[in-house]
Amino acid sequence: MGDGRLALALSRCRGPCVFGVYWKLAKAGFRRQAQYKLAMFAGLFTNAVFGFVRAAVLVAAVRAADDFGGYTEGTIAAYVWLSQALLGATQFMGPPLDLVDRIKSGDVAIDFLRPVDIQLSYLATDMGRAACTFLPRGVPSIIIGAATFGLAMPTSPVAYLLGLASVLLAVALSFLCLFAVALIGFWVVEIRGIRVLYQIVGTFLAGLFVPVHMFPDWLWFIAMATPFPSILQAPIDTLSGRAAGMDALITVGIQCFWVLAIGLLGRVLLRAGQRRLEVQGG
Repeated sequence: MGDGRLALALSRCRGPCVFGVYWKLAKAGFRRQAQYKLAMFAGLFTNAVFGFVRAAVLVAAVRAADDFGGYTEGTIAAYVWLSQALLGATQFMGPPLDLVDRIKSGDVAIDFLRPVDIQLSYLATDMGRAACTFLPRGVPSIIIGAATFGLAMPTSPVAYLLGLASVLLAVALSFLCLFAVALIGFWVVEIRGIRVLYQIVGTFLAGLFVPVHMFPDWLWFIAMATPFPSILQAPIDTLSGRAAGMDALITVGIQCFWVLAIGLLGRVLLRAGQRRLEVQGG
């Protein structure tokens, strides 16, 4: 659906029809991401290259150490390749949201006039983007890792159902964090420095470079007091089977908490930004 027809559909929707619009927005996000086929292939190639490097280093470390945080060669390989597979969907290293430029230009005022929620509409679009990214980039990364290093994965179908729920929550949480960062643009002229700080701190505390389970106790407590492990380490643990049974349910429950907490923070910032916009613009 083109932007003009989508805007017309938004203007006509009321009540239950709005839920259909969110579904259309998700499909629009999927189709828009599907246009960047070369970029997704380049992302897969990059994932594979860094996956081989990281897996080789960490597998060697497991072989050399008596105890490597409870990881074996198979589980550390699963950690590496699952984290590589989730990078594109969670968008830690991706470009800033379109919302950043709309806030800077003032076009966000048009978004406030639309009959759909700004936060949910952007979330729906991003979920569609993430689905399109994960299929051609994430799934092949896992297949490459399984074929070359061998991944220790669970055999229970329940583990994969919880893993899927965990991935969906991780993608939603990642977007909601980026959404909250973008809203800071209502109060500052440029958020690029904040975005870079978010990327550096977020990727480290999420467990991208080394598993969060390898952190010293004091750093582990700091990490777990933030939403970042729920974006990457949590879905890796549930999908790989490191978190199983009640531990997996607790992990998913923590993710749900952070989705609600960061979502509420975004709504507070959005409401405050709207008031600021009205005061300045009349």
